[in-house]
Amino acid sequence: MINMKKIFLFTALITCLGVTAQTTEAEKKLKAQNSDTTQGWKTGGVFGANFSQVSLTNWAAGGQSSVTVSGILDVFANYKKGNSAWDNNLTLGYGEVKQGVASWIKSDDRILLTSKYGKKASEDWYYAGLMNFKSQFTRGYSDPSKANVISDFLAPGYLLGALGMDYKPNDNFTMFISPFTAKLTMVTIQELADAGAYGVEAAEYNNLGEKTKSGENTRLEVGGYMRMLYKKQLMENITFQTNVDLFSNYSEEPTHIDVNWDNLLSMKVNKYITTTISTSLIYDHDIDIAETDSKGIQKVDSNGLPIIGPRTQFKYVLAVGFQYQFGAKKK
Repeated sequence: MINMKKIFLFTALITCLGVTAQTTEAEKKLKAQNSDTTQGWKTGGVFGANFSQVSLTNWAAGGQSSVTVSGILDVFANYKKGNSAWDNNLTLGYGEVKQGVASWIKSDDRILLTSKYGKKASEDWYYAGLMNFKSQFTRGYSDPSKANVISDFLAPGYLLGALGMDYKPNDNFTMFISPFTAKLTMVTIQELADAGAYGVEAAEYNNLGEKTKSGENTRLEVGGYMRMLYKKQLMENITFQTNVDLFSNYSEEPTHIDVNWDNLLSMKVNKYITTTISTSLIYDHDIDIAETDSKGIQKVDSNGLPIIGPRTQFKYVLAVGFQYQFGAKKK
């Protein structure tokens, strides 16, 4: 830490001599750095790619050969000027796995775009508006045989718009609260829409099994929304980020809260090699999932019908691979 007594004596001496103090090169850099971190655009991102392979030949213990490839791109563009702040983030992820002689099937597929604009209301609070879009790139199937399609681009797709207040006490934490939120669910595959997938209104049929009304391709919900994000550099080469989204539909069972909770722990080995541990937890009361036992066999009720209903979804990924960071770092 700089000795304040020395600074005072030095300043007094220069004043007595009548010499105009010149801004040092270090001070110029510091001022420029402070200006860059508080005003204007800050952009950057991270690209990661992972590959793993298991090859078995005449392996007595059994098992199957497998190949897994995956990649993720996370970029941001944040702008701040005066009392205004505009934060934008895009996350793209995709992965596929091939086991034995089975076809390739995706293991990760996501598109997530978030844009938030705020106007300062007080020291730590902003009047803010937020837009959020979620979907996936390609078709997803219920099993490796690819017999049943369960998802595709915009099937589902979620578009959310919200107005509220944003609490930002520092660069590591933000909490957005909105009592006025509209959430649009899109299902562009008619077969899924007819089945009422992802909460849209299902098709109607007569006694002969003939469709009299097609299923709806969209569903609009109005409710309350909260989004929290926390990021922290735990150690020199270890960073952690967690964010959770909560949504409540005012008109239909508001106590059933939709939850999206993501965590990412990144441990950097060197400039390009990184180990990451990520988890995702999802609960949506409008998404029905077939219940299975520990062996993956579908459970049935006393009438022999499949047991289907809303369930907690969880994904855990441990990856070691290549990572490249560019632009400004997220603090």
